[in-house]
Amino acid sequence: MNQYRTGFWSSVPPVTKNLIIINALCWLATVVFLRLGFDLTSYLGLHYFVASDFNPAQLITYMFLHDSRTLTHLFFNMFSLYMFGRTLEYVWGSKRFLMYYMITGIGAGIVQEATWFFQMHSELQQLPEAFTMNGMEMTKDALLNHFITVGASGAIFGILLAYGMMFPDTPLYIMFIPIPIKAKYFVIFYGVVELFFGVGNFSGDNIAHFAHLGGMLFGYFLIKYWRMKGFNNGRYF
Repeated sequence: MNQYRTGFWSSVPPVTKNLIIINALCWLATVVFLRLGFDLTSYLGLHYFVASDFNPAQLITYMFLHDSRTLTHLFFNMFSLYMFGRTLEYVWGSKRFLMYYMITGIGAGIVQEATWFFQMHSELQQLPEAFTMNGMEMTKDALLNHFITVGASGAIFGILLAYGMMFPDTPLYIMFIPIPIKAKYFVIFYGVVELFFGVGNFSGDNIAHFAHLGGMLFGYFLIKYWRMKGFNNGRYF
């Protein structure tokens, strides 16, 4: 039997398909457990490494959780995984694709940890162990445990980077823009936007922009490493 049969769902290769299923199940579990009074995000989401709730395993588990208040976060990540990830899995094979996905996701988490460190370290050094915030008593550790990142976006941005490098001239359509854009320019555009918002650090923006860039950065160096070792499927910039 042909492994990749025709059809919308049956044509999706195994790793891409299973990643979508696992992320969807984790989102559902988060919603259900939250209604039962148990917040999975507090345990499996990525915490700042000096916080008491941090666990190194969170560098893996965080990428399978998404915002439980809406389906939007999960939907767009999984849609991008379906659109671009399946092509990479066909070209690379399932094992190499899964390795790439995990490394870029973990790399994004590492970059997010570094971002928190550079943004908060000096201020936290001056903060007393107990203080008052907005009229409420709070400890430094409790404050640190409020910083949590979840989502597969770092790995997804790594996939976008890989797609743009391997298929640079493939035309892509951005929502509400009827003009096709070559994949390489699409990736560059997204990278510049993430850098702009990351450096800008705008008030009310709770998106981990540097984590997205971290996924792209780790993806770039991993692909360059594979090329150096002789693995050279596809085309590159």
